[in-house]
Amino acid sequence: MISVDNLAVEFGGTTLFSEVSFTINENDKIALMGKNGAGKSTMMKIIAGEQKPSRGHVRFPKDAIIAYLPQHLLTEDACTVFEEASKAFAHVFEMRDEMERLNTALETRTDYDSDDYMKIIQKVSDLGEKYYALEDVNYDAEVEKALIGLGFKRADFTRMTSEFSGGFRMRIELAKILLQKPDLILLDEPTNHIDIESVIWLEDFLINKANAVMVISHDKAFIDNITNRTIEVTMGRIYDYKANYSHYLQLREERRAHQIKAYQEQQRFIADNMAFIERFKGTYSKTNQVNSRERMLEKLEIIEVDDIDTSALKLRFPPAQRSGDYPVTVKDLSKSYGDHIVFKNANMSISRGEKVSFVGRNGEGKSTMIKAIMGEIDVEGKCHLGHNVKVGYFAQNQASLLDEGLTIFQTVDEVAEGDIRTQIKNILGRFMFKGDDIDKKVSVLSGGEKTRLAMVKLLLEPVNLLILDEPTNHLDLKSKDVLKEALLDFDGTLILVSHDRDFLRGLSQKVFEFKDQRVIEHFETIDDFLVRNRIENLKEIDLKN
Repeated sequence: MISVDNLAVEFGGTTLFSEVSFTINENDKIALMGKNGAGKSTMMKIIAGEQKPSRGHVRFPKDAIIAYLPQHLLTEDACTVFEEASKAFAHVFEMRDEMERLNTALETRTDYDSDDYMKIIQKVSDLGEKYYALEDVNYDAEVEKALIGLGFKRADFTRMTSEFSGGFRMRIELAKILLQKPDLILLDEPTNHIDIESVIWLEDFLINKANAVMVISHDKAFIDNITNRTIEVTMGRIYDYKANYSHYLQLREERRAHQIKAYQEQQRFIADNMAFIERFKGTYSKTNQVNSRERMLEKLEIIEVDDIDTSALKLRFPPAQRSGDYPVTVKDLSKSYGDHIVFKNANMSISRGEKVSFVGRNGEGKSTMIKAIMGEIDVEGKCHLGHNVKVGYFAQNQASLLDEGLTIFQTVDEVAEGDIRTQIKNILGRFMFKGDDIDKKVSVLSGGEKTRLAMVKLLLEPVNLLILDEPTNHLDLKSKDVLKEALLDFDGTLILVSHDRDFLRGLSQKVFEFKDQRVIEHFETIDDFLVRNRIENLKEIDLKN
């Protein structure tokens, strides 16, 4: 059991949270929730030992292993993928190597009666007791299974980590964490860089094989599937629910309704007493009662109602001209990089108004197909945009294309047209740009902030074909809801690449699956596709090992 006792974090005269206490028990699967800036990541860093609180302690058993995956990290470049993942068992290999070194020393020494000789024997005995008590594990097989589950191919095992993107390096670090079988796994936005099949594998692992887990995530389907408890950080304190995210939302609304009722009753009580005080102040016979009520009101602890975003902002894409019947047509399309075939003889036609999803493991060609549709790469075969198509394209590197010399407000203002210009501040606020933030230059924004700004900009442009490549990675749940509502109302054609199943749900009527150098068309929703493939995918991953 891990105990969090009276944690407080204060800086610059501001209290982030205070007097926070809770315990984490074996097999607890906890969603750590709260709006941006509430202190979720800070609390997780404190539990991980990465940051010190202003006050309070985190207590855990001496031998407990706590593993932490932050949002941003880099693995080393001096080894292969397999070698880096195998570092999860470094402590085991160190024990083995130390025993071998000590045994070699014993073989070469002849001072059998010396204290040093007896100390070496004692060390070998102690290490051997720990080493041979470990579960008999085929470490190489465990590393293979974790890497394949997280989207690596066997051919990747011998490649240097420096050859991979930041997202794949994140997966290597995640594999190391899972292989350690820690007592508590702390995950900060773990699904941002992994595809749907890898998310499914990770869910299965966390549900069936992990001990305690605490996760921060904006992927509603992921946290609903894996968690049995929700801790909400709000207004400097926490609320602890024995419920997954969806049930927690219902309970939170009930809690807030009770708070509002109690607050209103208290305000009436205060008003009644204030009226009494004003009426009888200076009346000799009522002096004691007046003083008593004044003292009572001074000591009264005012009921607070939890802060909640009650804005009802609804965005719609501005109307665009009608496109031709088939905005996208692909015929016998092939793409290779040297000897590596991404896909071959791919065919697809997307009708006006259709909303389709591209799914498949990373590296199978989803983003490559989008680049082909956009005319950004050379391909074999035909790829044609239809008559009068106006494309709105959100690439994974969209943030890097913003003009860094403009402010946040200027970036949005230059594309906004008509009445929407009067709502720019509200729109930016819904995407977490508030107050003086809107005057910041794009050049000083983080990668996540730039991504959100690029999404706002796209929402205001008149288009009839939207192509979105992983648009939700840096959006919180409310921002994703705003985007999803706009896409549901969008009367143009949509091509969507996303690993966020809850976001995809209801948006897609057709699925194009990228797998084994092929593009397979499925006339079904993303839910139907995932239900049909979930068990097959998990079995396939196990069979590969």
